[in-house]
Amino acid sequence: MRSLYIRIYLTVVAALALFALVSVWLLQNHLEQERARAQSTLQERVAAWGELLQRSLPRADAPAEVQAEALREWSERLRLPMALDDARGRRLGASDSFVRRQGGGPGAGRAYPIRLDDGRTLWVLRPQLMRGALPRPDGDPGAAGDPGEPGGPGGPGDAGPGREGPRFGGLQPRNPWLPPGPAFDGLGLAALLVVLFAAVAAGAYPVVRRLTRRLEALKRGVEAFGAGHLQQRVAEDGRDEVAALGASFNRAASRIEALLRSHQSLLANASHELRSPLARLKMAVSMADEATPEQREALRREIDTNIAELDALVEEVLLASRLDAAMSVDRRDPVDLLAVAAEEAARVQATAQGEDLRVAGDERLIRRAVRNLLENARRYGGDEVEAQVVAVGGQAELRVADRGPGVPEAYRERIFEPFFRLPGHAEREGGVGLGLALVRQIAERHGGSVRCTPRDGGGSCFTLSLPLSA
Repeated sequence: MRSLYIRIYLTVVAALALFALVSVWLLQNHLEQERARAQSTLQERVAAWGELLQRSLPRADAPAEVQAEALREWSERLRLPMALDDARGRRLGASDSFVRRQGGGPGAGRAYPIRLDDGRTLWVLRPQLMRGALPRPDGDPGAAGDPGEPGGPGGPGDAGPGREGPRFGGLQPRNPWLPPGPAFDGLGLAALLVVLFAAVAAGAYPVVRRLTRRLEALKRGVEAFGAGHLQQRVAEDGRDEVAALGASFNRAASRIEALLRSHQSLLANASHELRSPLARLKMAVSMADEATPEQREALRREIDTNIAELDALVEEVLLASRLDAAMSVDRRDPVDLLAVAAEEAARVQATAQGEDLRVAGDERLIRRAVRNLLENARRYGGDEVEAQVVAVGGQAELRVADRGPGVPEAYRERIFEPFFRLPGHAEREGGVGLGLALVRQIAERHGGSVRCTPRDGGGSCFTLSLPLSA
């Protein structure tokens, strides 16, 4: 299987190659159109010059000096380098600019013949604007040709006296948008695009390789995590989609690791807690055959108690696992917190009072949290248990207070951990240490919190905070 970076890179290179080919084709067509347009324009101008000069120059039988003087005058008026030959090819006269360029000086170029009706030949050098050059500093209005060109001075087809000059149809004027100098033909353009293509392709490779290298690192991290290395994380360099993907993976990995650790801890602690009621059940069953009727009744009550303890433990373990798997609750029904607190307080002979407030959430889970707080206060805090509902900001607070021995400051956070119990309380009051852990899980899934604070005059106060219903 080919690597991803090779496929991305080949796609970029192919797109660049296609772009280069299409650009060459379009630009070549454009250049051909510009050349044809310039050639047509020059042909029209030369024809117009020939017609004008044929009517304006002296007759062929006029003295050569008169014809030469008229030629120089029209050369200055039209700002064109010109020369005139008679019907036999002898030079009658030429402008200074024509003579200078014919001599191979700066701006030498090819001359084009214009046949007059009386047999004379008028030679005109190509205008400067058609070659893309700038005017000479000495103000020479003539055109700048290329020395040694076919038809130019010293070059093949030099249009001297008595020789046929190049055909006007072979004119290849320079495109004014191209740089001055030698002709910038299609081959030079193709070479330039090839160089550009190679430069872009070479520059695109490290960019594409860096991107795919980060994807490969992410792939290795996912494989390592899947192999059981739960602490594996990937780099989050940059601010692009790959970095966002890495951050999402790290968050998911942290969440999965926490869930697995929690489930492992839950399973280990639940297994330990199940052993005690199971051992008592086993002992009660083994003693039932040899017990007296009175003892059998006591053993039956013991068996029922142990079964109820097992059932409660299994229910709390299942609820804790379900809450671990959910980041929030699906149901958001309005729940009358004071009514729920009053009903649950009546079950444990406690009092409930306060404001009639409604919170949004799952009534069954909120009821379970309130029940656990009240049962915990009754179990560890004595007979004086009070519940109060108050509004604080945008939160509804349920405060469950007792007059028990209180919770030491060092344990006020740890009591909300699964299966944690204060030293010595497990032997006296029982319980498995999941009640308060479930309260915190339920509060967090509803966007709230729970905390333990000391109560004035002794005891503890557990505060459950939940967002008020809109």
